[in-house]
Amino acid sequence: MRPILYSFRRCPYAMRARLALVSAGIETELREILLRDKAPEFLEASPKGTVPVIVAKDTVIEESLDIMDWALAQNDPEGWLNFPPEGRALIAECDGPFKTALDRYKYQNRHQSDAELERQNASVFLRKLDAQLGKKPYLYGDHPTLPDMATVTFVRQFANTDRAWFDTQDWHNLRRWLDAFTESERFAHIMGKYPKWQAGDPVTVFA
Repeated sequence: MRPILYSFRRCPYAMRARLALVSAGIETELREILLRDKAPEFLEASPKGTVPVIVAKDTVIEESLDIMDWALAQNDPEGWLNFPPEGRALIAECDGPFKTALDRYKYQNRHQSDAELERQNASVFLRKLDAQLGKKPYLYGDHPTLPDMATVTFVRQFANTDRAWFDTQDWHNLRRWLDAFTESERFAHIMGKYPKWQAGDPVTVFA
């Protein structure tokens, strides 16, 4: 029986989970969730009500990075787990200080924040990535690994907040890395559009 994946197309957390599932070759039953109208079955499986969530037999995995690790532990044909230990710290910096600044930049009205200040705060992390990407095509070598795919969806979200401004900044390595991702077949594959799921719908297989 396929694991069930509760997902939302545009969520960067759900996007990175889908990336790992595709890389690992794990078929799932995809259930697209509308965040403002969450299916009761989704909330029953994961009362916290955030995507992505994997339900695999009696196991429920509610964090996107845990889903990535779970998938790649089963199969890692592209070597995404072959990166140095400091890669975990980089992901933590993305998920912590960078994501906080990104949210306060993108959703300034909600947070009543200074968008310009938060954009500069977030840019500290982006300049760090840009410097690292000046050494190799990807963060830790000649092919993408988990740190690349666990951070790039959030960099995309930042860039799209004000793409005109983003493209004027002196982080050429970062833009090259981001563009390679957004123009890839893999990105197009994980961004397929699906209708909101509800009980009784035909099974949608995502692989």
